[in-house]
Amino acid sequence: MPKPVAQSVVLALDQGTTSSRALVFDADGHVLSVAQRELPQIYPHPGWVEQDPEVIWATQLATAREAMASAGVAAIDVAAIGITNQRETTVVWERATGRPIANAIVWQDRRTAGLCERLQAEGHADAIQQRTGLVIDAYFSGTKVRWILDHVDGAQARAERGELAFGTVDAWLVWKLTGGRVHVTDASNASRTMLFDIRQRAWSDALCEIVGVPRALLPTVVPSGGIAAECDPAIFGAAIPIAGIAGDQQAALFGQRCTVPGRVKNTYGTGCFMLMHTGDRVPTSRHRLLGTLAWQRDGRTEYALEGSVFVAGAAIQWLRDGLGLIATAPEVEALARSVPDTDGVYFVPAFTGLGAPHWDPHARGTICGISRGTTRAHLARAALEAIAFQTADILDCMRADAGIPLSDLRVDGGATRNDLLMQFQADLLGVPVTRAKKPESTALGAAFLAGRAVGVWTDDAQLDALWQAERTFEPEMARDRVEAITAKWHRAVERAKGWGEA
Repeated sequence: MPKPVAQSVVLALDQGTTSSRALVFDADGHVLSVAQRELPQIYPHPGWVEQDPEVIWATQLATAREAMASAGVAAIDVAAIGITNQRETTVVWERATGRPIANAIVWQDRRTAGLCERLQAEGHADAIQQRTGLVIDAYFSGTKVRWILDHVDGAQARAERGELAFGTVDAWLVWKLTGGRVHVTDASNASRTMLFDIRQRAWSDALCEIVGVPRALLPTVVPSGGIAAECDPAIFGAAIPIAGIAGDQQAALFGQRCTVPGRVKNTYGTGCFMLMHTGDRVPTSRHRLLGTLAWQRDGRTEYALEGSVFVAGAAIQWLRDGLGLIATAPEVEALARSVPDTDGVYFVPAFTGLGAPHWDPHARGTICGISRGTTRAHLARAALEAIAFQTADILDCMRADAGIPLSDLRVDGGATRNDLLMQFQADLLGVPVTRAKKPESTALGAAFLAGRAVGVWTDDAQLDALWQAERTFEPEMARDRVEAITAKWHRAVERAKGWGEA
């Protein structure tokens, strides 16, 4: 058990899809300061999504320094750094210079759908699913690495010579924080690459050969909770231990204290990500959900069942930026409330394909049921309801797979501030939806992992005591009504499938 430390402040780096954020937490789990900067997205072609790795680093470093300054803390006051990150987003860089050889390929990117179909046709689906818990899909990092090696001159040969490094965003940040001394990723992020055997808890030579990724590219896998490295003193003025690393959804699961089998959380961000803790049991799914590694710490490995919605909050951003229906994202609730329902309009926001349980990379965004009376308010309400419908589809599969009664759904993320959405979600699910009092569950999870590893918190009971509910939404809608609107939603989803195929 770690000893209590004099420093009781933890710095959490929360590198997300659309922004980089840094938060300083005290020993009571209170946020002392927050800094945030937007992260530009690059869309070279339909279905492609990229980011500049140097901008990822620059924005994350700037927010970390800003948050520390705002909280009035110096590096010597910080007990540990916890990192949580957008998962699957892929960076390849030169070991000698630290320069990326291409833009980061974001988790939403679908350019490798053809390669995934080839792997399916070659009969690799079962081997990949059995070892990784994943389905073959462009979502995961492995085929993104393969694409970079295929499309950057000389990259394959340089990778085989050990001149290049691959990492998800956590590994990239650790590399930069340590001045290029440490190349590591944690087990939760490794489990999202399609190259990591979650039962053996190690990189798989067989999987690397199937996908075509040289082992020399891969980082060392470290526990999610435990000192993985120390940042270069030049970064913040003193060395700080990096003691917690977890993919954003696993971090949120930990922050929501879903640490016993059967507890479920859903994070509403750019996408929606639902995880059910399954303990030390590697989960299997009959409904094409994912088995994933939740975290490794204190010598234990724990797992989760996961379902992913690719477009959730991003649909609201599209209403704002693509259609100009709203000026700011929070305006969507008032606009949606101005009508009693969608008047039969259903919006399937499959901009980059459909995730669980469909796994259709060729699905595309579809709006059904438009009439002459359809207004922007109906579209706004349909966009909100689409987030809840997609979530309900996943939870139905999860309940069937796990066979565990669900008492409630713990929720976090920016969209949970929308009461209309949360009430509709409870109505669809038929179970209470509980919104956490501390909305920063993802960053809090990273802070908890890091602080627990160095002794800011000496046992898990302390962490459990810090979690509180802010509000619970009880189901109100009649079940026959829920069944009727859900049936129409499923009809709309069928119309969206396969639309992007040549």
